[in-house]
Amino acid sequence: MSDPALVSLVHLGCARNLIDSELILARMAELGLVVTDDPSAAHTVVLNTCSFIGPAREESYARIGELLERKASGEISAVVVAGCLVQRYRQDLRAEFPGVDVFAEISDYRRLAQTVRALVDRKPFQAYLEGPGLRAPEREGARLLATPGSYAYLRISHGCDHTCAFCAIPSIRGPHRSKRPSVVLDEAAELIEAGVRELVLVAEDSTAWGRDLGLELPALVESLAELEGPHQVRIMYAYPNRFPWELTRLLREHPRVVPYLDIPVQHASTPVLRAMRRAGSGDQVRAILDRLLEEVPAITLRTTLLVGFPGETEDDVDELVELVESYRLGRLGVFPYSREEGTPAHDLDASLSADEVQARCERVLAARDRALRAAQEAQVGAELEVLIDEAPPAGTALGRGAPDAPEVDLGVRVTGTDAGVGERLRVAVEGLDEDLFLRGRPA
Repeated sequence: MSDPALVSLVHLGCARNLIDSELILARMAELGLVVTDDPSAAHTVVLNTCSFIGPAREESYARIGELLERKASGEISAVVVAGCLVQRYRQDLRAEFPGVDVFAEISDYRRLAQTVRALVDRKPFQAYLEGPGLRAPEREGARLLATPGSYAYLRISHGCDHTCAFCAIPSIRGPHRSKRPSVVLDEAAELIEAGVRELVLVAEDSTAWGRDLGLELPALVESLAELEGPHQVRIMYAYPNRFPWELTRLLREHPRVVPYLDIPVQHASTPVLRAMRRAGSGDQVRAILDRLLEEVPAITLRTTLLVGFPGETEDDVDELVELVESYRLGRLGVFPYSREEGTPAHDLDASLSADEVQARCERVLAARDRALRAAQEAQVGAELEVLIDEAPPAGTALGRGAPDAPEVDLGVRVTGTDAGVGERLRVAVEGLDEDLFLRGRPA
């Protein structure tokens, strides 16, 4: 049997959830628990779950089942389940998975680490940890970064005030609460001091930051960009409603603000947007994209689309495909609609079969892939500044330029370099690999 103090964490879900995983790791390490990235070698495995949509929830359930099978076979000794799934379904999970040793709702995770410590020391422990209520928008505390070190996620707020008909996030994460500027800047300065070269701003709704404080996002972004250090700032999850247009000046002009914006529009059809309870219309979505492209000519736009919402027609999907093609949206996530308990759309007539929804997703993804290939081919022969994320000893490094956010986009494979993680270098792009990653050498 492995060392009782050897603990592994399995992370599921989004970048915001990854920050929670990093907090859990740090709290456990502070108590002398030895963290391994190999679950097969661990005494205890902590699973940080996701419950955003049906496929994510199904993955969480499947991973719990796998871990319990390994516990039953004696491969591991204890299973701890934490995060969004527990926050959403609370005590119901205990009846469904009686073999789980500890369930933990979303919290500051200090109690979770203390409970794991007690569990491995065979001392009395509490098997269900309730969250202390909505997490205050305060300092996150020390994190044990799970990212390569070249970049890190920086959470600027918690929760969401929107009432999108398909989304369960407000019921899981609560209403929007902005972190104070000083808190965000302190966290950012610590990450920069630790060697992080790209701060990736995340939130349930980034563009809502500051409104509960009488402020707007551009002020925070400019302050982050002006911190001392060789870092840049990238903005994700920018909800299009009430967009803070002063942001475009920074995206266009500030050398430390990456000309990239993740702006989830969800759909292009006005009837579907209204049924989704999204603010605005299809024309307004297009107007926002037009203005962004006009005011920031070098910008890369990324978005998210939801396909198969109740009432969606083939004509509505045609609009989505046209949107992707017209705006050349190669960096794009497409999700099939799933009925979520506790959401306004749950009881709507979802008459489309899973196969029909999947076929619609594939139509949109085909348009995405054509746009993505064209965008990548257009970069062949150019020079890019690349931030190195991975530098294996074989002399081929993996990095990203401005058009690519970590984990969700593509990147550049650089041969003939000994650059290390976190270094920036000019790369001459020579071609594309089969997976559409760029390929190049130091310029």
